Amino acid sequence: MNAMISALPLAEGSTHAHTGAWVAAVLRSRIAEGQLLPGAKLSEQALSDALGVSRNTLREAFAVLDHELVITRIPNRGVFVTSPGPEGVREIYGVRRMIEPAAVLWGPNLNVEALAAIIVDARKALAAGDIASMADANQCFHEELVRATGSQHLQELMTKVLAQMRLVFHAMGDAPDFHSHYVERNAGLVRLLAEGKREEAAAAMRGYLDRAEAELLAHLGESEGN
Repeated sequence: MNAMISALPLAEGSTHAHTGAWVAAVLRSRIAEGQLLPGAKLSEQALSDALGVSRNTLREAFAVLDHELVITRIPNRGVFVTSPGPEGVREIYGVRRMIEPAAVLWGPNLNVEALAAIIVDARKALAAGDIASMADANQCFHEELVRATGSQHLQELMTKVLAQMRLVFHAMGDAPDFHSHYVERNAGLVRLLAEGKREEAAAAMRGYLDRAEAELLAHLGESEGN
């Protein structure tokens, strides 16, 4: 935890520095990047020192992240990064089904070259058996898809969803095949988009999300049953 905190950026230079919103954005980003893992305890003193903010400002950030279901506050124990359960997975995929197929179908700023470059990185990670890098590439892929909308609000919403997704992906660390077969599913979407087949790609995206949700729920059910 200390190493993770020491890697957090200082507030200097940001127009939003030292605000609760800025701190929430920093922590959300670190969770989305996999630097803060499910179950990690967030020390008020350590984070206040690392970010150069007061404890009151940090508590404002915690309130925001608690509302987003990214952290959990447990009385008399502290603040922890959330470990999403089945209901959390259903909520995440409900949001994704509304955003991502629409981005694929109508996004005016679709960047197929950027998506293809992410596939190159994902395939390198797959060849190396690097699960963390496959998960990173997958996060980048879906972030780029939503960037196609050109909407700052949707991109901010997706950042929140990706932070929750990272927590879910961590639960799949003992199921490497979950990550590996989505590398080629992402590649298939890029091929359709490169051919201008947006409607087919949007339909494939919906099926993709349905399958991923079902796999995650099945895995979580098995884990809870053990």
